[in-house]
Amino acid sequence: MGENQTSTTEFILLGFPLGAQIQMLLFGIFSLFYLITLLGNGAILGLILLDSRLHTPMYFFLSHLALVDIAYACHTVPQMLVNLLNPAKPISFAGCITQTFLFLTFAHTECLLLVVMSYDRYVAICHPLQYTSIMNWKVCIILATTSWILGVLLALVHVVLLLPLPFCGPQRVNHFFCEIIAVLKLACADTHINEMVVLAGAVSVLVGPFFSIVISYIHILYGVLRIHSEKGHQKAFSTCSSHLCVVGLFYGTAIIMYVGPRYGNPQEQKKYLLLFHSLFNPMLNALIYSLRNKDVKVALKTVLTKERTL
Repeated sequence: MGENQTSTTEFILLGFPLGAQIQMLLFGIFSLFYLITLLGNGAILGLILLDSRLHTPMYFFLSHLALVDIAYACHTVPQMLVNLLNPAKPISFAGCITQTFLFLTFAHTECLLLVVMSYDRYVAICHPLQYTSIMNWKVCIILATTSWILGVLLALVHVVLLLPLPFCGPQRVNHFFCEIIAVLKLACADTHINEMVVLAGAVSVLVGPFFSIVISYIHILYGVLRIHSEKGHQKAFSTCSSHLCVVGLFYGTAIIMYVGPRYGNPQEQKKYLLLFHSLFNPMLNALIYSLRNKDVKVALKTVLTKERTL
C-alpha cells in the first residue's frame, strides 16, 4: 500500500462526460462567463479604489467579496476549460491538493464575509448614530482579516487530514476540479474521520453563519419598520437588497449541496451545483452589485465621463 501511495503523482479529472461538440460549446459559454466574472468583479474593485465616495466600510467588505469571487473562479475554471479541450490531461498530486485547499479557503472566507457584511448593514440601519464609531477602520480591517485567516485555518485542517491518506487504483476524480469529497473517494483507507470533519466544517460555516445573518436581518427589518419616512424605507432596502440576493445565491446552492439531493445520482447532481457555485455565483454577484447598487452605477458613470473628457 505504501508503494501505491508513493506512486500517486497525478490525477485525471473526469469533468463532464459529454460529446466533443457539446464540450466545445460549453468551452465557449464557460469562457464567456469566466470573462464576465473577471471583468465584473475587477470593475467593482477598480471603482472602489478610484472613487473616494466608495471608501466606506460597506464597500471595503464588498471589495473583499469581489476579490474572493475572482479567486474562486480563477482556481477552478481554467482547469475546467483545459479539461473540456483535452479531457485526458492530468493534474499533479500537488496541484490537486492545492486546488482542494484554495477552494475550501475561498468558500469559508466568502461565508464569513457575508456574515460581516450583514453585521455592517445591521449597525448602519439599527444604530446609525453610532455607525462611524462602531464600524471604524480598525474594526473593519480586523473583521476582514479574521475572515481570511479563519478561512485559511479551516481549509488547512482538511488538507492536513487528507495528505497522509494512501491513494491506490485508478486516480480518476469524478469532478471538474479536486473537490474534497471526490478526492476522498479515491483513498484506499478509512476516511470516516475526514468525512466527519468535512460534515462538521460544512455545518459550522453554513448553519452558524446563516442563522447569524437571519438574526441580523430580523433586527434590520424591525429597524426599517421604525423608520417613518418612505425615503428612509427605500434607502434601507436598497442597501440590503443586493446583499440579500448574494446571500440567497450562496447559501441556496451550498445548502442544497449538503442537505440534498438524495435521489438519482447525487454525485453528478452535486457536480453541477458546484459548477453553479464556482462559476455562476461569482459572475452573478458582480452583476447584482453593479446593476442593483446605485452608488456603484454612479461611480461607474463618473469614471466613464472622466475618460471621455480626457
